[in-house]
Formats: sequence, structure tokens, C-alpha cells
Amino acid sequence: MTGHHSSTDTELVRAAIEAARRAPATGDVPIGAVVVDPDGHVLASACNAREALADPTAHAEILALRRAAAVHGDGWRLDGCTLAVTVEPCTMCAGALVLARVARVVFGAWEPRTGAVGSLWDVVRDRRLNHRPEVVGGVLAAECATLLDDFFADHRPE
Repeated sequence: MTGHHSSTDTELVRAAIEAARRAPATGDVPIGAVVVDPDGHVLASACNAREALADPTAHAEILALRRAAAVHGDGWRLDGCTLAVTVEPCTMCAGALVLARVARVVFGAWEPRTGAVGSLWDVVRDRRLNHRPEVVGGVLAAECATLLDDFFADHRPE
């Protein structure tokens, strides 16, 4: 399931890391996402903004998917596009990327507590769904996990 990743996948996760690092100091968990079109052009990038927007759906993936759909030119469909994110998507985000018809999802750190792309659940490969994207996980996993570890070390009481 981790699959072999390409240098392009690594660059996409690096771009997602940069999106996470650009997050304002709002208390949002530093997760970043990038959507690229089939030719590799960046359509959108975003970071978590649940706290900043007071919106429970404002995960990096959801915000990036919304922005990408607005500029991609095929309505809500993101056929052929790739979503790269620093952390394994949750059930909401996994469902959204399936419904948006994203072709590939590439992510960094595994999330055993809430991950829905192979860890806790495997929403994206459920055979009952009519679309199943390719999945590449664990790209720059240590670097992505460090973003989270550093954030929680600063935000949780000892």
C-alpha cells in the first residue's frame, strides 16, 4: 500500500509541507495539502484552518479540493488530478477526494488514530464505491510527523 513513490511525489509532499509551514499562528494543526492537475501544474494549496475559520470542515484537503475545483474547469470533478497531503486523510477528507474523482492521493505521515486511507479505515479502496484513487503513503513520513510532533509538544500541557 505504501507503493513506490517517484521524485514527483516527493516534491508534491514537500509543497504540502511548505503549505503547512505557512499556516498562521491560529492554533490549527500544521497539515498542508496541494492539488495538481494531470500535467503537474499546481491548482491549489491550503493548510488546516478549522480554528482560524471556526469551521469543522476546514481541513487542508477540503480547502485545497474546493479551490482546485474552482480553477480546474470541470465543475467539481478533479479527474486526473493528484492530492498530496502531509498526513493520511481522515474519513471526511478521504470521502471528499473520492467524490471529487481525484486520481491519486500521496501523503506523508500515517495516522493510526484517524487515518482513512489504510490505517484505521480504507475508505478510498472500498469496493462498494464507484471510484478508487491510487494511493502512495509514507512519502517523507518522518519530516511530516516532525511537523505534528513539534506542534503538539508546544500545544499540550505537560
